[in-house]
Amino acid sequence: MKRQTLNRAALAAGGAVLAAGTLTTGISVAAPEHHKPHAGHGHTDRSSKPSKKQIAALFDGWNRALQSGDSRKVAARYASDAVLLPTASPQIRTTHAQIVDYFNHFLKNKPAGEKIRTIVNVLDSDSAIDTGVYEFHVTDPKTGRKSTVEARYTYEYEKRGGKWLIVNHHSLVLPAAG
Repeated sequence: MKRQTLNRAALAAGGAVLAAGTLTTGISVAAPEHHKPHAGHGHTDRSSKPSKKQIAALFDGWNRALQSGDSRKVAARYASDAVLLPTASPQIRTTHAQIVDYFNHFLKNKPAGEKIRTIVNVLDSDSAIDTGVYEFHVTDPKTGRKSTVEARYTYEYEKRGGKWLIVNHHSLVLPAAG
């Protein structure tokens, strides 16, 4: 079976990156009704599937890496073949070096954030999607001016070698109400 994937344009972080990871609303999940295992993985045991809360918590680990100020720690949360469509750059990042480069620049803003709403879909024991809205609290490195950016996000995770990694991350500034 072909693995389900995200709309790569639906992942956006609105010009900033999150750090606090506080959920201000409950986790709502619309899990697919029909689950099929990945090819070669055999039967999917529902009990081996991660919980929605476990998947939502992966973001908290990413935020802690972000708060470290170390772009390599943040990039280590991404698979080697990950795609990053970042909030604060028009460039699609498809290599580890490009992801590190993005965070080298982004972390200068001392991003801190919080999830506002999250929707988790656990696809099977090795893949899940976390999508929603978050805010980034950033500080302009030149002026010291603080601001908040609200963004939509999508993280697609895969469990590889026993470790959950981001395979697709899309973040986009939330458009003005229209």
